[in-house]
Amino acid sequence: MASSIQTPGTAKPGRAKVTRITNRSRKKAQQTGLLLQIATKVAAAETLEELLRYIVEVSVQQTGAERGTLFLNDEKTNELYSRVAQGVGFREIRLLNDTGIAGHVFKTGEGIIIDDAYTDARFNRSIDADTGFVTRNLLCAPIMTPGREIIGVLQILNKRSGVFDRDDLELLESMTAQTSMTLRSAQVMERMLVARQEELKFLDLVAEVTSDMDLSTMLSKVVSEAARMLQADRATLFLNDEKTNELFSRVAMGASVGEIRLPNTAGIAGAVFTTGQAINIPYAYADLRFNPAFDKRTGYFTRSILCVPIVNKTGKTIGVTQVLNKKGGPFTGEDEKRLKVFTAQLAISLENAKLFDDIQNMKNYNEGVLQSMSNGVITLNEDGRIVTCNHAGLRILRMNAKDVLKRLAVEYFAGPNEWVLHHIEEVAKTLQPDITMDAELMAGEEKLSVNLTVLPLMTEAEADKPAKKLGSLLMIEDVSSEKRMKSTMSRYMDPGIAEKLMAGGDEVLGGKSVVGTVLFSDIRGFTSITEDLGAHGTVSLLNEYFTVMVDCIQKQGGMLDKFIGDAIMAVFGLPAAA
Repeated sequence: MASSIQTPGTAKPGRAKVTRITNRSRKKAQQTGLLLQIATKVAAAETLEELLRYIVEVSVQQTGAERGTLFLNDEKTNELYSRVAQGVGFREIRLLNDTGIAGHVFKTGEGIIIDDAYTDARFNRSIDADTGFVTRNLLCAPIMTPGREIIGVLQILNKRSGVFDRDDLELLESMTAQTSMTLRSAQVMERMLVARQEELKFLDLVAEVTSDMDLSTMLSKVVSEAARMLQADRATLFLNDEKTNELFSRVAMGASVGEIRLPNTAGIAGAVFTTGQAINIPYAYADLRFNPAFDKRTGYFTRSILCVPIVNKTGKTIGVTQVLNKKGGPFTGEDEKRLKVFTAQLAISLENAKLFDDIQNMKNYNEGVLQSMSNGVITLNEDGRIVTCNHAGLRILRMNAKDVLKRLAVEYFAGPNEWVLHHIEEVAKTLQPDITMDAELMAGEEKLSVNLTVLPLMTEAEADKPAKKLGSLLMIEDVSSEKRMKSTMSRYMDPGIAEKLMAGGDEVLGGKSVVGTVLFSDIRGFTSITEDLGAHGTVSLLNEYFTVMVDCIQKQGGMLDKFIGDAIMAVFGLPAAA
């Protein structure tokens, strides 16, 4: 019977093959178990950051490396970004998705093994220079979905023992394939959450900015938030002044200019306002529309500009928002979109604030006019309650504001002043102005002579809406001093001349050169007459004589100058020819 003899130190050829197959099967089984474990773990991850951290830790551990980084692609910026980099203090690394080893793998979709990183021209040493880490060798695999979409790369650095081999690359590719869909879903979910948070934050921001109706305060808030939101160095909001066709700004962050005004067709802001189209300029001084005069005046250097129109709900452009010098580079299309949405949300509030500001300015102007008037002006609301009274009115009535305002007219104009109420009631019925001249009005214990004008306060009538009564306005002119002066002057001249003097004002009363006629007259034989009449008879004669003569002089437009014994001196032709 034949038998096989095996010498010591030798093995059957088939056993080595069986051993290799067994080792490969065992390794495959271990890898499968690992992938199942990874799949279970990543499915339980609650956040993208937690998922990224776990994948990197497992990859580093299974490949025996020192450090690992997982980059995901940002489709908006065409950048690869990393949230987790073991041993590095940075929370996020960003690089263009076509640069370096990671960019090469992302673009080609093929994994790569590099035994000596610094001899490879594709390797970017800048991160090593920033962190102080020295990369010896590396392994990089694409993260590819079942649909062959590359969403990022997984990079492992510095094998602790030896260099990376094909088994390490296969393991890494298997791990990225196992986790790609979970990573994709987590990335999409995170973007949705971020967008939702940004939307809520944006709504809160709009609500906060529009909570104040003061135009200057609102403009200050808008430019501050626009600059912060777009990471800009400075922002300015211009509104159009339709009266002057100018764009004006009350706020310019970082510049002590107070208010800027420019024609609404000038510069970048004017171009955006007139065309209604946004302008995004990466290099301001290379654009002929840019006016560098303001930079020269302030010492500021403008690099990049983003300017968008502010359009109200009717489609009318009411102004522009301009942001300058984005930190880290020029403004993007996403920045332009965000600024447009921001200004669109604020357009109505800005327009209302501007309208409120215009009304406030008009109110201040009207109040200034009323306070500067010498006549008293009192307004009553529809219920007959005193709403306003200017300084002249308080002076004429000899009252303080607290004693007049908010009181009912029927309470204030009572007793001897009740006649005022009758005129107010008459105007309320007829809606026609009423004027009363030289009437008596009691102001405290003092009797005044006043001219009273009562006017109805009405809204402006519209095509489909008649005018509505709002209340009444009382204008009080104190003529007491003029009446006393006229009474005094009437003792020496004709009342008509006295009125002319009063009407002429300071120009006449102050004196002027005119041609006049002077009358001198006396009683012939007055000395002998007085001897016959005696003292009492002489006085009676003179009283009667002077009464007749003064009456005649005044009827002829003359003005009595003086009595000199029995003589009379009178002037004709003053202040005007009769």
